[in-house]
Amino acid sequence: MGWPLRQGGAAWCRILSNLDPWGGHIMYKHVLSIAVAAGLGLISFHAQADSLSNIFTQSHVSGQFRSFYFSRIYSAKNPDQNAFSTAMLLDATTGTFGNGFSLTGSFLSANSFGTQSSNPAAIDTTVMGPGNSISSLGQAYLQYRNQLATVRAGYQYLNTPWMGKSDSRVAPASYNALSLRLNPVKGLSVYAIRAFEFKSRTSRGYFSTNLYYPHTFNGDNMYGGMEGQIPATAPSFKGTWAFGANYAANGFKFRGWYYNFMQFARMAYADGNYTLKTASGIDPFFGAQWVHETSSSNNQFVTNNVSLYGVPGSQVKSNTWGIEGGVNIPGGRFQLGYDKISQETGAVGNGAIISPYTAAYATDPLYTTSMIRGLVEMGPGHAWKAKFTYHFLNNHLRLMAAYAAYTTIQRGNSHDLYFDITYNFDGYLKGLSIRDRVERSNQSSSGVWKGVNPNNGSFTYNRVMMVYKF
Repeated sequence: MGWPLRQGGAAWCRILSNLDPWGGHIMYKHVLSIAVAAGLGLISFHAQADSLSNIFTQSHVSGQFRSFYFSRIYSAKNPDQNAFSTAMLLDATTGTFGNGFSLTGSFLSANSFGTQSSNPAAIDTTVMGPGNSISSLGQAYLQYRNQLATVRAGYQYLNTPWMGKSDSRVAPASYNALSLRLNPVKGLSVYAIRAFEFKSRTSRGYFSTNLYYPHTFNGDNMYGGMEGQIPATAPSFKGTWAFGANYAANGFKFRGWYYNFMQFARMAYADGNYTLKTASGIDPFFGAQWVHETSSSNNQFVTNNVSLYGVPGSQVKSNTWGIEGGVNIPGGRFQLGYDKISQETGAVGNGAIISPYTAAYATDPLYTTSMIRGLVEMGPGHAWKAKFTYHFLNNHLRLMAAYAAYTTIQRGNSHDLYFDITYNFDGYLKGLSIRDRVERSNQSSSGVWKGVNPNNGSFTYNRVMMVYKF
């Protein structure tokens, strides 16, 4: 007969009573098994034979084939670094059953086919780590959905400003989490998320870590993050609570989020922008963003006396604001952005933003973040960035160019020049795209701690990416 609904509801109440969003004890960490058990109980109570048949008749399979070649060229460091990887990503979703339930799974397998250098220092480990292959579950979750709400439990991709897929390598980042999305009115989405574990872009499984931990912490295979800011003797990461809302209507968009990165930082974030629609097709827009962070209890940076960007602190305190403006034109877009992180005396990193899921990934939402890095990776200071995008050949060809300049206290002054070209095929090759991204970072002066590039030289990063979606 399965798990009775009343018994299952009581069990969930006991579980949720132990999940303290302000940093308390967690009784149950492995939400996947709990979700499946609870879901099967509900399904056995509700499901009809005809709806169960939808699991197979309305299932859907999609995927991607990826082949990436990344190269890092340094003017003042040897050796240069490169990596080649080919990956297959498969996504499968069942049809709806039990009046709103479905199951989704995503599997990834990547291989370098023996092309990795025998010299570890010559490998771009951000692509797939130092090994020749990785395989992992990107997603495996139970979902319930109706007109008002979507609930997911298990391994899943997230899409929030400071917790996302960071999908610029062969594998995206994902999370072992409970997530809820409500759509009470048109244009408004409200979110609540409890993330327990994290799978980085190079990890083979899910771990109680984030991007500030050593890359092999507790057996993880996490490369490309801040790697080692938190010592190996530190306790495991307790995860994150996140609450947020997104709203869009009549050219106006707003996002407001709160994150409790437990024992790391508490963050409030907001951004908004407005596009003025005109009959000419030339539509100006402007926006603003704000970030505020404070210490969480038993802060790991403070407890372990971590010198983030050369500065330890007695608390986490960070304040950031930014503005942007620009214009949409037929086939293109020009935008200009500015961000400033204030210096905070006595704070970890002199006031740096603590970002456990984007630090060193350069996938944060700040207006001035470049392909290689942004202010999150540099600490307090200010930056501006100009970017132009244009589409040709009926949107098959997209060209992008950007320039960013950074003035920071801890890591000096630098500027980045960026070019990006993407071609999307059609006809028999529909779904295939080839993209080449190249950025050159030049150091103007070193900071109080050290520069952004080795020996204050230049750094050129080229990423060639072929993707076929099916």
